Amino acid sequence: MPTETFEFQVEARQLLQMMIHSIYSNKDVFLRELISNASDALDKLRLEALRDESLDADVSDLHIAIETDGEARTLTVRDNGIGMSHDEVVQLIGTIANSGTAKFLQELKQAKDAATAEGLIGQFGVGFYAAFMVADEVTLVTRRAGQSEGTRWSSTGEGTYTVEPVEDAPQGTAVTLRLKPVDQEDQLFDYTSRWKIKEIVKRYSDFITWPVRMAPEPPADGERAEDAEDGKAAAEPETLNSMKALWARSRDEVSDEEYHELYKHISHDWSDPLETLRMQAEGTFEYQALLFLPSRAPQDLFAREHRRGVQLYVKRVFIMDHCEALLPEYLRFVKGVVDAQDLSLNVSREILQQDRQIQLMHRRLVKKVLSTIKEMMAQRPENYATFWREFGRVVKEGLLSDHENRDAILRIASFPTTHDQEKPATLQQYVERMKEGQEHIYFMTGESRTAIENSPHMEAFRDKGYEVLLLTDPVDEVWVETVPEFDGKELRSIAKGEADLAKEESEEDKAERAKRQEDFAGLLSWMTERLGDEVKEVRLSSRLTVSPACVVSDTDDVTPALRNMYRAMGQELPEAKRILELNPGHPLVEGLRKAQAERPDDADLAGTAELLHGMALLAEGGELSDPARFTKLVAERLERAL
Repeated sequence: MPTETFEFQVEARQLLQMMIHSIYSNKDVFLRELISNASDALDKLRLEALRDESLDADVSDLHIAIETDGEARTLTVRDNGIGMSHDEVVQLIGTIANSGTAKFLQELKQAKDAATAEGLIGQFGVGFYAAFMVADEVTLVTRRAGQSEGTRWSSTGEGTYTVEPVEDAPQGTAVTLRLKPVDQEDQLFDYTSRWKIKEIVKRYSDFITWPVRMAPEPPADGERAEDAEDGKAAAEPETLNSMKALWARSRDEVSDEEYHELYKHISHDWSDPLETLRMQAEGTFEYQALLFLPSRAPQDLFAREHRRGVQLYVKRVFIMDHCEALLPEYLRFVKGVVDAQDLSLNVSREILQQDRQIQLMHRRLVKKVLSTIKEMMAQRPENYATFWREFGRVVKEGLLSDHENRDAILRIASFPTTHDQEKPATLQQYVERMKEGQEHIYFMTGESRTAIENSPHMEAFRDKGYEVLLLTDPVDEVWVETVPEFDGKELRSIAKGEADLAKEESEEDKAERAKRQEDFAGLLSWMTERLGDEVKEVRLSSRLTVSPACVVSDTDDVTPALRNMYRAMGQELPEAKRILELNPGHPLVEGLRKAQAERPDDADLAGTAELLHGMALLAEGGELSDPARFTKLVAERLERAL
């Protein structure tokens, strides 16, 4: 057959020009595309040889070879795989994405950014043409396994391509690029450079199933092999990739040390991981995952610029370093690799967020991580204690964002409680220890354990022996507002609403409480009026046993700490007055009641009421609205006492 010259279709010519002018943001990926195509060809030949025993093909040493010529400025990627016939070359290579070129161009023009544009390429099978970003001319020589005649395809990407027969073509495919001049500013590197080739292969194709080989570096001028044996050893090609895709090998074939080395390579962490998770999904959508739970939190875990997400591979070809779509933000500490079989090689972050297969993997990976933590809690409590100390604060963020797995997160969470000074407790353990007649799970938020334990709100709960969760992480202020219950038990703040501890009161106690309410009615009404600018209501407390007063929020009100968090983020919430609760058994409160009844017009009593409110605010770590006035009132009372 003579040499045939074809003209690209209009759409294909436009597409080539876009490709040449860097749709890809990183030109290095051209080599990833060529190696991936070669790997696919080797896979197909192996499968074809198994199906057809009569196939005349050499499968004894399947591999990929990279050849460079610095003087001629050429780079060749060669494989001895399935190869292509003349008709396949015309169909697959000659017409770029013949079934979808027009649609591709339309979507490409609508792409809002370079990442989206880059992600569209693989969907239409045009990754091969990434070679034109770095080459002035691309030549492909191929021969299909089992056939005698080969085919040469060649193009400069200017509008035409040629196809001609080749008599002595070896089995497989060789793609030769006549490289453009080096241009560092345009990210055009020297792709005949040995170190650059090794860098790209290590980054993108290290786990490819087949060996990627390169001829050894030639000896420097004046050097020679000392003997024939050394000369032969020096001539052996170098394999550039490790081919150790640990996630694709069975567990008994891989040592813990190998897993740990992979973790350190991925995470840049010098310590061993706490847990190793393996997943393998088969069926309509196949993927493998190898994930790691670190043993310590990185310093930038809560920094905005923290890079999160696991590495994404497609058929062992590296695609993305930090694939955020695979795991939610509250699992941002998880490291590892996910290798999918059916994704495109060229997927952008925007496309991944919409991909149904990625969403399916996301759900399964999350459930696997959470179930592993639960198993660790039951089987390896020391590991769990380390994990929760390092990452518990982050995991609790999932209570706000992951409603589907909220219950699972609650069951693996543990919290400091009043039950034990050292050991935190799970909600399940709390429920199992609840006192007879106790209906709710009680908690209090605060800046520190000491501040909460010394809070006036704790007094009655301590007296009754009720366990209280001591929540000191900033995220606790938020999630407790959105999680109503656990195992049918309502979560209730001891610093909000009525304490509701009087359910087991005797008739005598109820009668005494009613009498106190009647006796203090006048004081409560008077103080509510006097402190009306500061408080919503003044009432008697059932939560105080030692302190004279405390300030509580209404059941549905936002706590001051949460209000401050929103303010720090630039969001102002409408102010809500709080409730002042008085301890009717405290001498100061009883004395104020008597004094107010005897001297209702005494101006000093109003100052005492202000002091009582101010002391309650300070006792919970709050801020005074007028510190100068409070200090003046205290000074006046001290002066009179001397």
